[in-house]
Amino acid sequence: MTVSIQSELRLPCGAVLKNRLAKAAMTEGLADSMNRVTERHYRLYERWAKNGFGLMLTGNVHGDRRQLERPGNIVIDGNGGLDELRKLARIGTRDGAHFWMQINHPGRQTSAGINAKPLAPSAITLPMPLAAPGEAQEMTVAQIKDVTRRFVHVATTAREAGFTGVQIHAAHGYLFSNFLSPLANHRQDEYGGSLENRARVLMETLAATRKAVGADFPISVKLNSADFQRGGFGPEESMQVVRWLSDAGLDLLEISGGNYEQMQMVGMGDEAAATGRKVSASTAAREAYFLDYAKQVRPLVKMPLMITGGMRSLSVMDESLASGDCDVVGVGRPICTDPEDCGAKLLRGEATGLPAMERQLSLPRDAFGPDTDDATHKVLESFGQLGWYCLQLIRMGDGKEPNLDMSLAEALAGYEANETATLGAWNRP
Repeated sequence: MTVSIQSELRLPCGAVLKNRLAKAAMTEGLADSMNRVTERHYRLYERWAKNGFGLMLTGNVHGDRRQLERPGNIVIDGNGGLDELRKLARIGTRDGAHFWMQINHPGRQTSAGINAKPLAPSAITLPMPLAAPGEAQEMTVAQIKDVTRRFVHVATTAREAGFTGVQIHAAHGYLFSNFLSPLANHRQDEYGGSLENRARVLMETLAATRKAVGADFPISVKLNSADFQRGGFGPEESMQVVRWLSDAGLDLLEISGGNYEQMQMVGMGDEAAATGRKVSASTAAREAYFLDYAKQVRPLVKMPLMITGGMRSLSVMDESLASGDCDVVGVGRPICTDPEDCGAKLLRGEATGLPAMERQLSLPRDAFGPDTDDATHKVLESFGQLGWYCLQLIRMGDGKEPNLDMSLAEALAGYEANETATLGAWNRP
């Protein structure tokens, strides 16, 4: 039987996804001042649920209100909101769909406005002044153990609230990704040095989460194929971590890559410049950012693989699924501009691909003055793209339609204004 996006997928834990198309995790920023679910989340996920995805993943959910990726993140930290979580879970699990909660800790990628001294593996602050990061503080072993405890608490709460699985975020330069990176982790104890030590907190958290939620509850991990930085977490080390995750009985591995410094997860990084490796034609074309890596991983592990990033044509999706190179296709940015129909049309066989932007989202070279250097311009353009898509989610949460005419300059200004207002209204713990 030929596998396609319409095919079911049975996970190692026994759970079944009704099809192979997934709504990928995207940060929403729609929580209230106490970091609880709001009506804005309901509006957004009501629209996304109409696509009929076999799986939807939430954006970042944290377990510590002092450590946030954005002031509008959902947090489970003694702040109430369980009834609201239950309602959101009911929306996402209609018609037999799976709805998993993504659990994260931002680590050093926390702005100083949220926390002037965020926790990190080592006292190495994110080297991006434009992101206004807090001053990274090296964690004690007790603080590391507390992070694991908080991940477990969020996972058990997710199950209680009616979510059908969880994903542990270990990519994109957040805390667990930082532990894995030799550039961000200079520790000399059991959580630093060798790859086994750098992966320890991830593996301990996975084991503790599995023990708490049971053998029948899906657990996924989102892992970088590489950080795309010289001297960072690279493909060879990533493959070893993948083997460990497979041996631990993981239900689904989502392959991604990059961080705030190298934004491969949105197709904005410079892999060749960062790593010195020649980039393949397929990678350069960005039809599937991480498919080449998945092909290398596939013979090594038995667990299902999910790829998010760049797949737009139905033929490439079905070919990748039929060949076994991946088992689930994640969709992100297209549902920020076509929230209800693009996935549904694919699954019904009414479309040959996902919508692409009709115009290139780019930032004029002199948008912020003639003296802006190349490096600064690239960072601004990268954050402008992220802001552009974040603002579309916020508009939909507010009951509005996406604004496809928004420029990147407008997106940068609008996103900054939104985050400043949300931070100002935030009830600090």
